[in-house]
Formats: sequence, structure tokens, C-alpha cells
Amino acid sequence: MQTPVMRQYFGAKEQHPDCLMFCRVGDFYELFYDDAILVARLLQLTLTARDREKKQPMCGVPWHSAEAYLQKLLRMGYKIALLEQVEDPKLTKTIVKRDVTRVLTPGTSIDPGMEASDSCWLASLSVLGKGIGLALMDLSTGEFRATEFAGDGAWVAATDELGRVKPVELLYPGGGLKGAATLEFGGASEDASGAFEGIRTKTALDEWVFTADYALPMVRNHFKVHSLDGMGLGGHEAAGVAAGAMLHYLRATKQGALEHVDGVRFYERSNCLELDAVSVRNLELVEPLFSGETVQTTLFYTLDACCTPMGKRLLRATLLRPASGLREIAARLEAVGEAAGDLRKREGLRRSMDNVLDLERLLGRVALDSAGPREVLSLAGTIGALPGVRAAVREFGSARWRALAEQLDALEDLHEMIALAIAEDAPVNLADGGVIRAGVDAELDELRELSRSGRQALVAIEERERQRTGIGSLKVRFNTVFGYYLEVTKANAKSVPADYERKQTLVNAERFTTPELKEYEAKILTAQERSGEIERRLFHELRRHLLGGAPRMREAARKIAEIDLLACFSHLAALRGWVKPVVEESSVLEFLGARHPVVERRMEESGVGRFMPNSLHLDAVGGPSIALITGPNMGGKSTYLRQAALLVIMAQCGSFVPADSMRVGLVDRIYTRIGASDNVARGRSTFMVEMTETAAILNTATAKSLVLLDEMGRGTATYDGLSLAWATVEHMHDRIGARTLFATHYHELTLLAEKLARLKNLRVTAKETAGGIVFLHTVETGPASKSYGIEVARLAGLPAQVIGRAREVLKVHERAETQQIREASAPEPASLQMTMFTPLSQRIVDKLAEVDVDEMTPREALNLLAELQRELKGSA
Repeated sequence: MQTPVMRQYFGAKEQHPDCLMFCRVGDFYELFYDDAILVARLLQLTLTARDREKKQPMCGVPWHSAEAYLQKLLRMGYKIALLEQVEDPKLTKTIVKRDVTRVLTPGTSIDPGMEASDSCWLASLSVLGKGIGLALMDLSTGEFRATEFAGDGAWVAATDELGRVKPVELLYPGGGLKGAATLEFGGASEDASGAFEGIRTKTALDEWVFTADYALPMVRNHFKVHSLDGMGLGGHEAAGVAAGAMLHYLRATKQGALEHVDGVRFYERSNCLELDAVSVRNLELVEPLFSGETVQTTLFYTLDACCTPMGKRLLRATLLRPASGLREIAARLEAVGEAAGDLRKREGLRRSMDNVLDLERLLGRVALDSAGPREVLSLAGTIGALPGVRAAVREFGSARWRALAEQLDALEDLHEMIALAIAEDAPVNLADGGVIRAGVDAELDELRELSRSGRQALVAIEERERQRTGIGSLKVRFNTVFGYYLEVTKANAKSVPADYERKQTLVNAERFTTPELKEYEAKILTAQERSGEIERRLFHELRRHLLGGAPRMREAARKIAEIDLLACFSHLAALRGWVKPVVEESSVLEFLGARHPVVERRMEESGVGRFMPNSLHLDAVGGPSIALITGPNMGGKSTYLRQAALLVIMAQCGSFVPADSMRVGLVDRIYTRIGASDNVARGRSTFMVEMTETAAILNTATAKSLVLLDEMGRGTATYDGLSLAWATVEHMHDRIGARTLFATHYHELTLLAEKLARLKNLRVTAKETAGGIVFLHTVETGPASKSYGIEVARLAGLPAQVIGRAREVLKVHERAETQQIREASAPEPASLQMTMFTPLSQRIVDKLAEVDVDEMTPREALNLLAELQRELKGSA
């Protein structure tokens, strides 16, 4: 037979079958049966049982320290339901009522250990016809945005955006990813399951949640508006449905009233410099390329000199979505330049943000009713710093600084509200008492005085009873079971007066009470209980008033983030001697004396030397648009490619750049095909991944794009790869015209400079010495004379016999290839068929090349001809 507690447990489990059920029993959260077995194994807890036969396994964690255990499970991707006691045990004579008060999921929890710069995105994906809606929310900050994709490339664009954002939880229509989210566009179908491999938790909701009739009113009701047009969702029904489904989920999991979620912002991917997930990964913008590497390899780490958590998150978001409008970029660069040129004002601004904590997340904790008194004080401290920040911003004169100073709300009224209500030495927990400042509530002050006087009376009682009984060790004590009592050791039990009432007998002591002690106990406990009720009421009233100002606080946090970001950029510009880039409407990409920002900083930190500056000039209209880069492995080709992309990203973010000068025409999108990776789980080889990424570039790049291709075609047979690389370069040149950096080991491609007017050869230089190859890490005009691949193999430690034989084989093949490539590149169609010489025919060619015809006698010539003929017949 089930106990009342277990009936409550199974009833809640039936409502939340996909959750681990944490049931509050006294001072512990208990788990039972399968949940207990699983959690005991995951968290290394002791598994016990409720019965002697151990048929009811259970485990538990202390209620007061449960947060750490919950976060571990959430990071593993599990969902958790909290089955709490919802009535006071003192007020009921039956079993305490329990109910699920909140469901924690990876996308709805606030992890205290989360990095300040990180966002915890919950994503929602809706499908309406051929349109796909995507909504994103970081519940910890209240950031809520939505977008929409349509047309033949909608599915690819949606999954690419998910790959770039990397949400921790995805909501989607029920029926399973394969059934509900398989879309057909332009005759092609794409299964969603492979696109979501990196998402930790996937949650299917009922399909009716994703209907316009249900989801759109959900959005309107939450924001109390009659139309979604003002939020940019007008005409974007799929995006609105995704947003509505997300709000439904947050309500279903009981995340509170969400007062800090005060708006949803529609965004277009095309309104920024677009970076797909592949480029974000290859360029290591915010995360290392390989797991296990340190964040020091990322551009975010290199640029992060922000003073506030809001600024760090904005920096991260800006690197993923650089600006694409000239006016916005120019305004940022002007503000950065002004601050970079004035040390006193710049450092004054940065110091003014020293006491600014995470305003967005503090507000989020208040909204989710998880903020204690100390966190509310921290909120007050942060708000109290805003007038100083505004005054520091007013020191500057450029348009962007003036606008920020005018728009920054210092929130003085909210600061005063908290300062007048919360005591300066407030405890961590509201239940500890002493939270509300004296003078706020007359009844509370009176009860506190009564409690203090009651305690003084208890001290007096203790002293008087010691004198009356002659028992010097007599003490007045308290516990939650027996209340206040007089404790006497067993040795003094004979001296206890007759009017003492025995309450409890212990091994070494006896506990008593008196009518006088009972009277004071009633007064004190009543005063304490009533004080607690009043403090809770006043604290929650303060919370409601603060949440009334939530939109103002969110907007102030956004302005602080922008101020911090611009101050960060100006600090780096002055500290590192970076220069202001010229960003314009043109097809140019030019930098002189430029350095790779990440590599340069790592070299400085490790003290291994100085980065060798280099230059580039591309112009899709008036000059070369394609730079074909050759040179040895380890010579720096990939670094050169990444450097060009990073400088463009920095410039369009509004940052100064590490170069002597830089000029760039607006870039609409950056594409990268760098490195090799496979996806065995989806049946895709390294070469297939490479070709898929290359296809995306060739099908979507424009003349305003920047394309980086590194070692294309290396994953297949030599001549297959060479042919594909050759055709790709021609297509980029003739059809697209994008600014392109193409690094390759196919030296045959350098001959394209004779055929393609807007292609130029560059090489990363190396020098051969008696001790081996020396990499100079400089970029010069012209093709590399050789690849030095065998020399690099020698440095790697290949046996000398292998190296020697490789040189022999290389000599056999080297001479024939140039002639054949020349023939393949000739305009006659017949010459495009490439038939490479065999090793035998190459030997014959070599012999002919070595002969000095002028010095040969007729007999010698006839003998040579006969010898060559015998070789040919012998091979046949």
C-alpha cells in the first residue's frame, strides 16, 4: 500500500514523466525508485531504501545545499521538477500538501556558475508552410528575440543560425524531430536530427502549441498589446508562433510572471555581417576550434577588456553579428577614437563602472523570485553607480557618447526605494530576519523591541534562578521541538525546586520549565513569527515595485553594455597602438603592416618573439579580387587568411585594428573553408564535408563577400582535387567576383595568373639553409618556388630512407606537371583534357632534355634514338 507521501509523489510524476522528481520531505529533497537509482549513480550518492526488503530505493540531498546538485544534473541535460511543501506543517493535522512549484530545465535555469560573458539560450522552432520561425531567450537576462526564414534556403539558414547561437535547449513541434521538423524546399528534404547534434536538450511540445490561433494571442497577452506590429513581428507569423510557444513553455514550467521579459525583438540576419556556424568555428571567434584548448585562442578573449558582465555579453554578441551599416560603424569608430585619444577621460569612464555588477541577471533573479536580501542590496549598489557612469560619459563630445549620456536612466528613484527599505547589514536569507530597515514599519519595530526585551528577560530569569537554586551551571536554552527550557546537570538534579516542571530527561541532564518561562516564550516566539510575516510582506512589496521598473532597468543595462563596449575598444586601441580603419562603400580590402590580433597577443604573453606584419590589397572592381597564396606548410598561410577575416570583423564591430593602415569596403558575409573535419555519425567523410561547405559558398556568395579557402581539394585523389580547385577559382573569378583568399599546395594553380586578369599570386616565404628550412612568415608577391613538403616531413621525423625516396619520386613527376597544366589552361577545348605523363615517358623526356644536340655526332644521335625506342618497346 502506498503512503500519502508516495501518492503525492506518483501523482506529480504522472504529470511530469520526463522530469527527475525532487520531493521535499522535511529538510531534504528525496528521490524514489528509478529516479533515485539514476541520480545516485550520476551524483555518487548513497542509495538507501524505505523498506527492509529494499524494494523502494531512495536517495536524497539536503534542501539547503541542493542548488549544486541540481545544477550538475541540469548541465547533464536532465529536467527536474521540485515537489515542494505548499503549506505550513504547523497549521495542518494531516499530511502536508505538496505540489510541483517549478520545473527546472537546461534552458530555463539560472546557473550561478555560468560565465558572465555566456548566454544560456532557450530556442523555439516553428514551421508554418515553407516558413520557419526561430525564437531565442536568455531567461537569466530577459533577452528575447525572434527571426524568420523563408524560401528554398530556409531550412539551411535556420539550422545554421542554431549552430551559431548554440542553445542549450530546443523546443519543437511534437511527433519527433524526424517526423515534425522534416521540411521539403525546392524538392529537397532535410532531416532535422543531424542539424541538432550539438543541442543538449530537445523538448517536444504538443503540435497545437505551435498554431497561430494559440501562440500569437499568447504573445499579445504577455506583453499586453493589441498588435505585434510594434515589435517587428507583423507579417512574420512563423517567428511570432515560435515566440508564443516559448512563452507557453515558460508558463507550463512555472517560471513566474516573467516581468523582466518586457519585449520581443525581431531581427534579420541580413542586417549584420553574416557569419555562418562554420566560419564562427573556423575563425575561433568565441570558442576554441578544438575541445580542450584554452579560450586564449579566441578573438573574444583577445578583445575582452570590458568592465561589466553586460559589456562582455555585448562584445560576444557583436563578434557574432558585426554591424553592416556605414552610419553605425562610423559612429562607433568616432566614439572609440575620441576616447582612445584622452587617457584621463577614458580611465575615468572605466573606473566609474567598477561597482556595476550584472544588472540584467540581478533583475532576472528578482523577477524569478530567487533573489535574497543581499542580491537586492547588490542591485541597489549597481544602480547607485549609474549617475557616476553618466557623468563620466558626459565628458565626451562625439555624437554617440552624447546620445548614450542622454539615454542612460540613472534610476535614482529605484535606488532610493531599496536604500530606504533594506538594512545595510541584511542577512543572506530572508528567513533569518533583520532584513527590513528600522523605521519602515511601526509594528515591526515594536515586535523587534518586544523580542529584544524578551531575550533580556530570559537572561534575567537565568541569573535569578541560579541564585535561587544555587546551581551555577543552570542555563536557559532553546530548540525548535521543546521551545525554551531550563537545563540542569544530573549532579544538580537534587537541588531543583518543586515548582519546576520536567520536560525531558537526557543522559547527563534534565530539562525543566516554569510558568514564567512559558509566558516569555509565548511572547518571544509570537513576536518573532509575526516579525517574519511582516518582513516577508514588505520584501515582496519591494520586489513588486522594483519589477514595475524592470523595463527601465533593462534599458539602462543595455546602455551600460554599449558604453562598456566602446570603452573597451578605445582602451585596446590606446594600449596596443591600433589604428582606425576606413570602412566605406567599395570593393576594396587593403591593409598595410597588419598583424593577427590573437597570435600577436599570445606571442607577447609567452615571450616567444614578435609577429611579422604583412599586407594585402584586393579590389573586386579595379584590381585583383583573388589572392592565390602558396608556400610551405607551417609557413603561415592559414594565419594570413584568418587575419584578414578577423580584421574585417573588428572593423565592422567598430574596433580599431592592429595594422599601420586599413581600408575595407563593407562586407556582407564572410565564408571560410579552413581545415579538415568529418562527420562519421551522419555518414559524411572529410571530403564530403569540404565539398558541402564549398558548395554553400559558391551558391550564396556575392561580390561584397569575403571568401577564405584553405587547401581545398586535399581530401581526394590529387588530380580530382586539383581539377576541383582549378574550376572553383575560375568560378569565383568569372561568376562571383568576391574578394577571395585561396591558399593551396597545388602549385599548378599559380599558372592561372596568366589566364585570369583579377588573380594575383602571393607566397609566404621560407629559406633553405644547411640546417634545414627556416620559415620567414612574410608575404610577398609571386608564386612559391616549391612546397617544401618533404622538408616539413623531415622536420617531423620521417626516416631518412623515406625522405630520400620521396625526393626521387618528386623529381620524376615535377617537370611534367607544369607542361600539362599549361596545356589544360589553353583556350582550345581539346587541350582541357589532362593526361599526365607516366614515370617512363618522363625518363625519356629527361634524357632528351639533357642532350646537347649541337655537340652530338650523327651516330650518337642514332644510338640515342635506338635506345629510346628500345625503352618504349620494352615497356609495351
